[in-house]
Amino acid sequence: MKVRGERECQSCGTRWSYYETGSVACPSCGDLRSVGVDARTAHTDAAVTLDLAAHRERVGDAPDTLPRSGVDELQSDLREYCRKRGFIDGGRLLSLDGTYLAARELLEAVDCFERLRDPTDADREYLLELLAGADDGERPSADEVPTALREARGMAAVRAVEAYRGDALDFLDELEAGANPDEPDEIDVDDGAAVSAGGERPEARIGPARDAFERLRDRVTRVDALGGDVPPASADALVEAADALGEYVRTGDESTLAAAADLIDEASVDDLDSTGR
Repeated sequence: MKVRGERECQSCGTRWSYYETGSVACPSCGDLRSVGVDARTAHTDAAVTLDLAAHRERVGDAPDTLPRSGVDELQSDLREYCRKRGFIDGGRLLSLDGTYLAARELLEAVDCFERLRDPTDADREYLLELLAGADDGERPSADEVPTALREARGMAAVRAVEAYRGDALDFLDELEAGANPDEPDEIDVDDGAAVSAGGERPEARIGPARDAFERLRDRVTRVDALGGDVPPASADALVEAADALGEYVRTGDESTLAAAADLIDEASVDDLDSTGR
């Protein structure tokens, strides 16, 4: 969506950033009557934080790894966080950050763990390590992911990369529209460009980035078809490729585009069967 991020309260005159608060209500007096005082920009992210402290406390007090009474609440909080997150902030394309990735992986891991008939100590330690570090964007390394739960890593990569790719393609669409001001149907005549990127001639990145994101989509589709059951390193390569493409779109650094292409090749799972062999 496009919003006017800088707001002014019609009651007390206070100015604030919608991008920081996520609300049109005045932070000083609470009045809902506010107006935007700047141009509309693309914005999909929300001012939301991930706080799992209560869930860690509940797990610490329980005899089982996942207390039955808390699983639904944990999954609900993780879904809500992921639902509110986006990757365009005030017209700027963000990176694919660690906290979002960790939240996605923890959500998938909880579901996988719940389906295990006889979880091992390694399975439990992996889940608890995710829960301990997700708030700060920390995840176990690829070689620490237990075989029984590696589909959580794979499906987290699928969901995260698809969400990021969607926002990145929308960003490129807006970038293209802003580069063609003679097409009135493409932009609002009263506003400037809805997105911005650094470097020279950012519009020149549109074609190469779209092509690379399409190649990435093919890899993601394959991993999705395998239910995420692929080597964790391949799943991580998908994430790293998406993030490298985002860096290319933001800066125009050709080396990041080349790095993304290499990572997409590394993420190939066409030679794997359903068991990942």
